[in-house]
Amino acid sequence: MASLETTYMGLKLRNPIIVGSSGLTNSVENVIEIAKEGAGAVVLKSLFEEQINQVANQTFEQGNMGNFYPEAQDYIQNYSTENDVAIYLDLIEQCKAKVDIPVIASINCMGDNSWVNFAKKIEDAGADALELNIFVLPSDPNKTGEENEKVYFDIIEKVSNIISIPIAIKLSYYFSGLAKTMEMLSWTKIKSLVLFNRFFSPDIDINSFEIKSSNVFSTPADLSQSLRWVAMLSDKIDCEIASSTGVHDGEAAIKQLLAGAQVVQVASVLYKKGIKEISAILNKMEAWMTEKKFKSIDDFRGRMCVRHDQNTAAYERVQFMKYFSGIE
Repeated sequence: MASLETTYMGLKLRNPIIVGSSGLTNSVENVIEIAKEGAGAVVLKSLFEEQINQVANQTFEQGNMGNFYPEAQDYIQNYSTENDVAIYLDLIEQCKAKVDIPVIASINCMGDNSWVNFAKKIEDAGADALELNIFVLPSDPNKTGEENEKVYFDIIEKVSNIISIPIAIKLSYYFSGLAKTMEMLSWTKIKSLVLFNRFFSPDIDINSFEIKSSNVFSTPADLSQSLRWVAMLSDKIDCEIASSTGVHDGEAAIKQLLAGAQVVQVASVLYKKGIKEISAILNKMEAWMTEKKFKSIDDFRGRMCVRHDQNTAAYERVQFMKYFSGIE
């Protein structure tokens, strides 16, 4: 029988399917159900940097998010009453007591402020690892790409000096040199890069003249966003890659593993079809492995990635020409 067992950041997983940070992972009850349906691990709902600072009675300094979004401070104050840091730590402790799968905490951050000290409390609460969802939108014309990228390295350095549990960085594709940045990030003390995070997608209501959100959930068509980069870099960087975005069935999960992903995160499909869809994804993977006579994940992981001695740019160019020109 095919074995789905694997590892992630040094943690033993019964399979490579991880439920990503979302509203589905903000309660003990949901995490218990997620574990019962067979998930290999779970990433808890993100705690925001602003929440931590708010609870610590810190003010929004010049240049911080509060200045970019005037409503942010009120939102954080109200939100923190229901989901403050004490509740988050309790969530970690309860989940660790109730399930036997790795519980990964998550912090959504955009700077290296004093919130980093809170990472130690997350470790002390029993979290098996910490996923840092870092996003600096390169929208300020007065800041260079190097200045924006430095934020990521500063955060990693400060957090890794405080905790000993594994650290994953969830990042976007908003980099002028994504491949090089990923390579350099992999040289730090992190254990994994998660590709990619999803953001608030703005839209405009032309009748009410209000800004609203759109594309809250991913679709199967979004798979290519991360699949390309997983395939191109999984064999070329010095840390593991976790794929995220666009995985809605077992076939998509298999594709990401073939591209070289160590694990696969799912979330949107569980909103659309329910947590029981985890079992369907796992059943598809096991059936496919049995059909192809693969006994373990390692038998096929990375089989379709771009090898370290291959020219990535040339690979892309050839595929472009084959698609549009019919060149074999």
